[in-house]
Amino acid sequence: MELKAPEQEVSRFRARVAAAAVLVLVGFALIIARFVYLQIIRYDYYSTRAEENRISLVPIEPNRGLITDRKGVVMARNYSAYTLEITPSKVGNVDDTIDDLAEFIDIQAKDRKRFKKLVEESKNFESLPIRTRLTDEEVAKFIARRYRFPGVDIKARLFRQYPLNDLASHAIGYIGRINQKEMAKIEEDDDMVENYRGTEHIGKTGLEQSYENDLHGVTGFEQVEVDASGRAVRSLARTPPIPGNNLQLTLDSDLQRVAEQAFGDRRGALVAIDPNNGDILAFVSMPRFDPNLFVDGITPDNWDVLNTSADKPMLNRALNGAYPPGSTFKPFMALGALETGKRSASMIFNDPGYFVFGNNTFHDDKVGGHGAVDMVKSIVVSCDSYYYSLANDMGIDLIASFMSKLGFGARTGIDIEGESVGVLPSPEWKKRRFKRPEQQKWYAGETISIGIGQGYNAYTMLQMAHATATLAGGGVVYKPHLVKYVTDAASGKRRTIEPTPIATLDFKPEHLDVIRRAMVGVTTFGTGAKAFQGAKYQVAGKTGTAQVFSLKGAKYHEGDVHERLRDHAVFIAYAPADHPKIAMAVLVENGGWGAQAAAPIARQVLDYYLEGIKPTGAAPDEEGAEE
Repeated sequence: MELKAPEQEVSRFRARVAAAAVLVLVGFALIIARFVYLQIIRYDYYSTRAEENRISLVPIEPNRGLITDRKGVVMARNYSAYTLEITPSKVGNVDDTIDDLAEFIDIQAKDRKRFKKLVEESKNFESLPIRTRLTDEEVAKFIARRYRFPGVDIKARLFRQYPLNDLASHAIGYIGRINQKEMAKIEEDDDMVENYRGTEHIGKTGLEQSYENDLHGVTGFEQVEVDASGRAVRSLARTPPIPGNNLQLTLDSDLQRVAEQAFGDRRGALVAIDPNNGDILAFVSMPRFDPNLFVDGITPDNWDVLNTSADKPMLNRALNGAYPPGSTFKPFMALGALETGKRSASMIFNDPGYFVFGNNTFHDDKVGGHGAVDMVKSIVVSCDSYYYSLANDMGIDLIASFMSKLGFGARTGIDIEGESVGVLPSPEWKKRRFKRPEQQKWYAGETISIGIGQGYNAYTMLQMAHATATLAGGGVVYKPHLVKYVTDAASGKRRTIEPTPIATLDFKPEHLDVIRRAMVGVTTFGTGAKAFQGAKYQVAGKTGTAQVFSLKGAKYHEGDVHERLRDHAVFIAYAPADHPKIAMAVLVENGGWGAQAAAPIARQVLDYYLEGIKPTGAAPDEEGAEE
């Protein structure tokens, strides 16, 4: 019995050793199997992952294309500057971090507000700027303290700059940070996703938006070897970015400046077009805004000022503001009468100072009327009764059909987005516009006021200038455009925006000559004569007054009515009348008579464009003839 116990112990020991050996062998087998799996079976996958961890692909943002005027004056460019940026997801307490940074870097309340807005609009893992355009001293101060601020870094960024500030701001537009809606649109296109890596800004309005694909360029990439902490060790390879294409505009910045200064502090719009090719020479919407405010992300205070102002500086009045054309509609009505045979130029209309239709009396502006009026005189003296009668004879269907050929009530196709359609009244339009059957019916009495550019008529100054350019060009219709050339920044190859006619209206030359003579009469001895006294060139023009609200035929004195309820002043013109080089439409909101407010602005623009005469002061507040 005493000899048996040691044998049992030895037997148990051997069993344990055997079991341990089996476990060791199984363990080694598992290790070897895992090693084979990782190093042989999954080698390609993990090798790629390791390489990705070692090598970081850093996007290189391309230089955005330049925008210049027709003479090469730079209107939008880029510059490089240092930006202090915070990645909220990598920072414990953002507010405390900003407070600590503010001890040695100038961070103002507006910077904090802008940053807070960016955080609300962005994903929390994005790097967001708290301060832009750091000085060299501020950069040095941060670098010395960088170890204290994980999640905070300095980056070199390209910034957009508009050196002419608010000049032509509604045409040029502005860029801003990509918002969530824009990012969602980008993510729908695989090519755009790749090309917008590292890009934080995009065109928001104007040419910056409509030519985004040209201006943006192609993003480059740099392969950078990084250490375990993610810091760059060395550059392995680099694919340089391709800069965006440059735009050369049809705009003349000097002419634009003259036009904008002529408005002074008044609200309104002006569009000037070369009738020979559709080039837009000036594109004015007043008041303006400074697009530089948006580059870094506009501050809430600045946005409130722009967004809540009663003057609506962000509204592109030339593109989106639809106004009754008033008496500037009369030359087009007269041409329509000639072309459709409803009137001859010599036909006499006896104007008693009013027109009676049913139980309604439509009054002329001149008490007692203008007496015997032919077509030329009807335009020169702006006889309302003549056009009340003409509208009644033509009927709304014929008016709408003819005016649609001139582009009224339709987009011109200009190369910036957001153009308003305006309103060319017709029975079909009214059926679409209103819901109730009694509202949808067109009444014959509604046609009468259409003839003098009132009623439902509403057009943009772009449409008015476009129609005037067609008139000046003898019926040849060009699509208005702001860009003349698109130049490849890398190769220098230039693409021309060809001024191809989109239509040719077969107006009879003798009919166009009647309208031209009448419009020349307006500026020589008619309603617009005072504004063009002493001009060295001949102007074909028409003054207009667009009613804001109705006094049921009564007149009012400006001092008795709130400024924003006063009539709009309108003027259309082309010059020189015999060989037109420029056609335009001008509107001054609540400016009163067209001859008083709008025509003097046109005079300054034409003086500069045709004679090189620079205005000495603001547009004179002249008293013009009533219409």
